[in-house]
Amino acid sequence: MTFAPVTLTDALLSAADTGLRTLFAKAHAAQPSPAGGGTASVLSPQESVHSARLMRVNHVGEVCAQALYTAQALATPDPALRAHFSHACAEETNHLAWTAERLQVLGSRPSLFNPLWYAGAFGLGLLAGRMGKAVSLGFVVETEKQVGAHLQSHLNAPAGGLPEGDHESRAIVKQMYLDEIRHAEAASAAGAAELPGAVKALMRAAAKVMTTVAARI
Repeated sequence: MTFAPVTLTDALLSAADTGLRTLFAKAHAAQPSPAGGGTASVLSPQESVHSARLMRVNHVGEVCAQALYTAQALATPDPALRAHFSHACAEETNHLAWTAERLQVLGSRPSLFNPLWYAGAFGLGLLAGRMGKAVSLGFVVETEKQVGAHLQSHLNAPAGGLPEGDHESRAIVKQMYLDEIRHAEAASAAGAAELPGAVKALMRAAAKVMTTVAARI
């Protein structure tokens, strides 16, 4: 497969467009939401607040995914790898739209710090993208694995996850989990390198700060 050359100006404009749309425009999913359009779940006020906090965190994760993939696509000189990241970013737009829609249904809002989360993730993506194909893909694998584990924890209702009765949110998270694992497997198959343990631990620590703050603000 051949790839048309992309000028720096085109790449920068595309990255800026993605950032603006992620932060300030309504995301549009290419696939219908797993939440469906059936009878809405009946949640108590406390359950609604709890679900909204978790879905806000998940929405932040998708904001960061847009930033990471966009930055890595911008940073890599490899046309095939750029196409890989751009395709994954487009797929993650589904998650961005689904979580935003669910937050609205729950009567809540996205994190007020989304521009900050986006900027931080974009910086990490640029750094990873300049470290070569194997490391860049390794960063994707580890990110998606950590996100997958995080989503799994949201499906564990007795341990502070989504309420059992919140069928819509749980359906969205289940599909997101499957997609994230698929992205990790695709990156691994494309030649990802294993990241050092210290890097993985730092990523987990940064994610912990983000999820703790985003759940409330």
